[in-house]
Amino acid sequence: MATRGFILYLISGFSVAILATFFITNPNSNLSSNHNSNDGLSLSNGLGTSDRVWPKLAFNWRVILATVIGFFGSAFGTVGGVGGGGIFVPMLNLVVGFDTKSAAALSKCMIMGASTSSVWYNLRVPHPTKEVPIIDYDLALLFQPMLMLGITFGVALSVVFPFWLITILIIILFVGTSSRSFVKGIEMWKQETILNQEYVKQQEAQTNSVHIDADYDLLVPQEEKSGLEILKSNLRWKGILVLMIVWISFLLLQVIKNFTKDCSLWYWVLNFMQIPVALVVYGFEAVKLYKESKERRMNGNMESVCEATIQWSALQLAFCAFAGLLGGTVGGLLGSGGGFILGPLLLELGVIPQVASATATFVMMFSSSLSVIEFYFLGRFPIPYALFLIAVSVAAGFWGQFFVRKLVLVLKRASVIVFILSAVIFASALTMGVVGIEKSLSMIHNHEYMGFLAFCS
Repeated sequence: MATRGFILYLISGFSVAILATFFITNPNSNLSSNHNSNDGLSLSNGLGTSDRVWPKLAFNWRVILATVIGFFGSAFGTVGGVGGGGIFVPMLNLVVGFDTKSAAALSKCMIMGASTSSVWYNLRVPHPTKEVPIIDYDLALLFQPMLMLGITFGVALSVVFPFWLITILIIILFVGTSSRSFVKGIEMWKQETILNQEYVKQQEAQTNSVHIDADYDLLVPQEEKSGLEILKSNLRWKGILVLMIVWISFLLLQVIKNFTKDCSLWYWVLNFMQIPVALVVYGFEAVKLYKESKERRMNGNMESVCEATIQWSALQLAFCAFAGLLGGTVGGLLGSGGGFILGPLLLELGVIPQVASATATFVMMFSSSLSVIEFYFLGRFPIPYALFLIAVSVAAGFWGQFFVRKLVLVLKRASVIVFILSAVIFASALTMGVVGIEKSLSMIHNHEYMGFLAFCS
């Protein structure tokens, strides 16, 4: 019921915001004031236009403040599985002074660095409860192709949608997902409290019982895996190969598209070729999950096929496809990795926080690296700054995963990860909202065009 209410909230909020655009359009305003040329993944992601501004990398208060914000944003963003693009873009724009297009590109670099280091850390961490990889490759294969396809849609919408509308949609989405995640965290906290109390009672009962032999526990073998054994158990080369094929396919299509004229025949052909690539991979994984789930139910085995606790149906699989597209669209609009949707969604499907974080970060590594390579070919960010911010994010990814995983073990509460996820999304809503409202008020003051824009004009 809570999930249905959340979906109803998003649909109604988005519908009202989009319909409102038709009532405030001013045809006499300057149509070119907020319009970009189409550069594939290189667009400003709905953050407005400006001339290229690249500050020099120097040791000053702006760089120090950006380093601190970027470090903690990357650390907690990757732990929550959301990346942190909603924090990086305003930080790079307002604090450092980059133009919005370059800020979005550098934000992708930071997400790529943090997610890559987090994935490497997670590959050396065992699953907390099962003898399976901590990364759920089935869910990664289900969401990644639709997420990448959604990025293409998001980039296109960033050209068509007015800036103020994108700001409202971001606020509606982020406030909704952060609130829903916070409620989920409270529910998990209560369940963990009950389990911890039961565990304490069991320990007290064992302490008060009579021990026949104090060394008896030593007879029970306690299997401890080495780091290399954990790494091997977490790697699934077949799933990684399929994800790499999808990644390379989208990269080639995007790179080739940059050499075509906007809105030409080949431009649209290359754009639409991304759809069958995404649908084939998604369809293969969806059919696989559906058949395995159905076979298990017929055999009376109610164990879940993957980390998600739901029994897969056609409707649920279609919803996951929609959610993947939505997450990618948000990533295309913001310059984020799409984790703002994927992280909360995995929790909603019943995935435990540790696996949800590892899986969402794994998927973001592919989507963000695709955009970084695209931005590099288009010369959208300064190399020295990119290398510096990537180094900061790589260190932050390791630190965040290490610190929070230790905190979860000490407190015996995985809900800590959910609260971090909720906090990062809410902070992104605040930062993106403040920047968006300020820019929108400036556009109103300058009597700029506030309606939908033509994609090819």
